[in-house]
Amino acid sequence: MITTIARVTSVVLVSMIVSGAGSGCSTAPKSDGDRTALKMNADETLKLYKFTDPSLEANLNKAAGYAVFPAITKGGAGLGGAHGRGVVYQDHKPVGWCDVAQGTIGLQLGGQSFSELILFQDGYALERFKRGEFALAAQARAVAAADGAAATAKFNDGVMVFTMAKGGLMVEASIGGQNFSYEPM
Repeated sequence: MITTIARVTSVVLVSMIVSGAGSGCSTAPKSDGDRTALKMNADETLKLYKFTDPSLEANLNKAAGYAVFPAITKGGAGLGGAHGRGVVYQDHKPVGWCDVAQGTIGLQLGGQSFSELILFQDGYALERFKRGEFALAAQARAVAAADGAAATAKFNDGVMVFTMAKGGLMVEASIGGQNFSYEPM
């Protein structure tokens, strides 16, 4: 009984954190300059993923689309949060802006920055993302970008997720999730 209450309380708290982490943040950058910079950063990040793992190209070509988050910044001390903006591509062309808000609760201390690449297996998965019906458990099924990692990676629930550390240090044993929003260009 106490374990069930603790689980329900954790799920409610994490939902509140994730909802609050994204409020007040617009999905698309405000200025033309910021949109251009985000697009350039997303293109450079995608090039870095391809350079790090040439086997990724085959998965990109099979995917219905993908979202590139050049930088997601994360921090926490007991409660944690993260946020980042990205670009959504369909048929290898940018079609929209996206953002991610992540909330976590548990043992955690520090801060870090990472990039994230989400591949959508089919049109259904991509449309779920665009409609805001898509969420991930924090760090769930993410593959660290490395040479050859994409060759053995599998789609799970219509997505394949890759991450690449950028900097910082974070000790973490927490639960949480990522919520996404989308805005067409």
